[in-house]
Amino acid sequence: MQSSVNRTAVGALVVAEVVSVLGSRMTYLALPWFVLVTTGSPGRMSLVLAAQILPMALLGIPSGALVERLGGRTTMLLSDLARAPVMAAIPVLYALDVLTFPLLLGIVFVLGAFMPPYFAAQRVVLPELVGEDERLMSQGNSLIEGGTGLAGLAGPALAGVLIPFLGAPNVLYVDAATFLVSFLIVLVLVPKRRPLRVPGQHGVLGGLRFVFRDRLLGPITATVIGFGFLGAALSAALPVFAYDAFDGSARVAGLFYASLAAGAVVGSVAAVLVLRRFAPLRLAGLAILAFAVPLWALPFHPPAAAVIAALFVAMAFTPLVNGPIFGVLTARTPESLRAKVMTAVISLNTLAAPLGFLAAGHAIERWGVTPVFAAVPAGISALALVFASIALRHRAEDVVAAPAPA
Repeated sequence: MQSSVNRTAVGALVVAEVVSVLGSRMTYLALPWFVLVTTGSPGRMSLVLAAQILPMALLGIPSGALVERLGGRTTMLLSDLARAPVMAAIPVLYALDVLTFPLLLGIVFVLGAFMPPYFAAQRVVLPELVGEDERLMSQGNSLIEGGTGLAGLAGPALAGVLIPFLGAPNVLYVDAATFLVSFLIVLVLVPKRRPLRVPGQHGVLGGLRFVFRDRLLGPITATVIGFGFLGAALSAALPVFAYDAFDGSARVAGLFYASLAAGAVVGSVAAVLVLRRFAPLRLAGLAILAFAVPLWALPFHPPAAAVIAALFVAMAFTPLVNGPIFGVLTARTPESLRAKVMTAVISLNTLAAPLGFLAAGHAIERWGVTPVFAAVPAGISALALVFASIALRHRAEDVVAAPAPA
């Protein structure tokens, strides 16, 4: 009976993620597309993307204390309930002709502030639903990755179809509604999280100190920061490439993002099956090398179909990387530090993203997308080699939670 309840709760987490990310992925295309079309400036578009990511870096680590105090479930509920009216404010203010660019940046900044505690809360709740086994947590995280990918598959494609008919600002109303639906799913189907066995007494930076003192988690987290920078640069270049090379087609841009999500969906199914047979760290080390290979097609500006295929193949390997990473992180971290470690890692993962968006926007305005498309696969290949060497060197290491620091 308990197992059935746990499966229902995990399923609810995945469904809530699908609903919430569906709207967010539509916005991920609609918002920068709106800025690009109305201003004609890739630089301003990059500023909007950076404004959404920047609060993750600035507020993510301190928000770990909030997740620890409120618990994962309550944090998720409050985040969804708060983001709905904030998101709806963008099209409302635009319709009233009072949406200035600085105001838009401020609203987007507020929305981004909720993302680190929300994602960390998902990972904090998960061990209570599946237990402390590393493989089960890796599989659970892969299912969440798959839910994100499934929503990402539908979101950009749907946005690409709706934008020409409804206009980019009106698509944002849909995102506001998805936050409310996600709130109701978690409220009804995800049970309350039990209190921590050991009170957190390690300070706001306790999770950060733990990560970088750990001989495995520290090097892996440092490497992942580089991926945050390069992934943001690629995200900034894709809509500009679609706009410039394919006659301003929002549908092509939507297909680019949909291919990323489709690859993640396929990869998540494979991850759940493969993680039953292989050690998570070994799998992550090999998958991250395979992720880099298809991206080398981008500097040659291939046809849209080839870009879609390259993005799909690359993203198919990401659940085989992210699931084990979060599984190992969760299993290796003492429960009293788990909320702070998760928010610290998520924040560090996004810390470089605003710089990636801004650097890509500056480079695109001066030289076009070619330098960005060349730098991304080169940088990812180098980082993949570093990550793989770390993961494979520790593949046989025990990942059971270490004692919490005093």
